[in-house]
Amino acid sequence: MEQQTYTISELAREFDVTARAIRFYEDEGLLAPRREGSRRIYSKRDYVRLKLVLRGKRLGLSLAQVREMFDLYDSAKDERPQLVRFLAALEARREQLERQRAEIDEELAEIRAFELQSKKLLGERGRRAARPAKIETS
Repeated sequence: MEQQTYTISELAREFDVTARAIRFYEDEGLLAPRREGSRRIYSKRDYVRLKLVLRGKRLGLSLAQVREMFDLYDSAKDERPQLVRFLAALEARREQLERQRAEIDEELAEIRAFELQSKKLLGERGRRAARPAKIETS
């Protein structure tokens, strides 16, 4: 049975990343293609790991956190330690995003208040400018 393999350009196309990014993940120890001369040949395992790296990145995990998940998975007899650690990382990321959202909501409220105040001032000045000038008679 032949194992499915991928070239760097196939992975780059599949995941819409650059070959340079894939080589970076390889340099970071997250991917381990075999070599045929100067060509890199990626296995199904590398494919799945790249998918997980990109998912972790999208979720806001650091490469160190992704590497830790891989190390746990590679060394564990079951997935429990990896899942516990992944859950903790997700909870921390969610809490960080919720704090950021609260800060953004506060800032947006402040912006809206200043916009309203500025529009009100502009409206008052516009009404004053539109009044006809008084003609003094003596």
